[in-house]
Amino acid sequence: MYIYLNGDIVDERAAKISPFDYGYLYGIGLFETFRVYNGHPFLLDDHLERINHSLQELNIKWTFQRAEVLEIVEQLLESNHWRNASIRLNISAGKGEAGLRSLSFDQPTILVYGGALPEAGETLQEKHAQILSTTRNSPEGYERWKSHHFMNNLLAKQELNDPSVEGIFLNEKGYVAEGITSNVFWVRDSVLYTPSIHTGILNGITRQYVLSLCEKIRQPVKVGEFIQEDLMEADEVFVTNSVQEIVGIKSLGDLQLPGKNGDVTNALFSEYVQGRMNTWTRRT
Repeated sequence: MYIYLNGDIVDERAAKISPFDYGYLYGIGLFETFRVYNGHPFLLDDHLERINHSLQELNIKWTFQRAEVLEIVEQLLESNHWRNASIRLNISAGKGEAGLRSLSFDQPTILVYGGALPEAGETLQEKHAQILSTTRNSPEGYERWKSHHFMNNLLAKQELNDPSVEGIFLNEKGYVAEGITSNVFWVRDSVLYTPSIHTGILNGITRQYVLSLCEKIRQPVKVGEFIQEDLMEADEVFVTNSVQEIVGIKSLGDLQLPGKNGDVTNALFSEYVQGRMNTWTRRT
């Protein structure tokens, strides 16, 4: 596979970074994962807005420009003979002094890679889910960044040890938080519920897009802090992320659910399909 590393398209086997990169030594780095449909990135502006904001907060002296990222993506697609793909835009703090003495980073390491995907489907995916005993850790700062700090997610994956099941975190206060790699939504009596970002979750780009679709179709929504019992009373549950889009949940522990047959889930997915047909449309 060919990847982009610090200005060059290179074979992954030839890629090298400094052993003193703070992304490796201390986990100081950020990433965005987005999907490419028929050669065009979806919701790219939203992903760039989030990562650029986070770069400022971490004092990493870099700003991703839209034209630059589009050129990199085009080069990766051409080099790897991809048309539909997932792309990970990754930036670490770069080489620093040992002992965490560097506090401002002006030579970050920029890595972009991906993987081929089949053409997007017109029907929903579905999977099982369960509540995790592993608690969602609190963000290191005032908000959760999409950062290299993934130990909590790894521990949750190890707890499940089953890629066909999505784990749902509760936070340290017992409120429903998010999935291991997703945001969670559920429907009760025709109202859509989802945890607030004040629970410590990542404000996912697909999460934000789905909420904008709810406004479009006038789907009632409640965003807040909810306990596990609220979730277990759901009529429908689905999770979202940028690669898998909207995934219907067909069971949550012992609770049987409609999965890809949920009415609200399908209504939102239909809108999502329409949205991705025009991949240049930015969420408003």
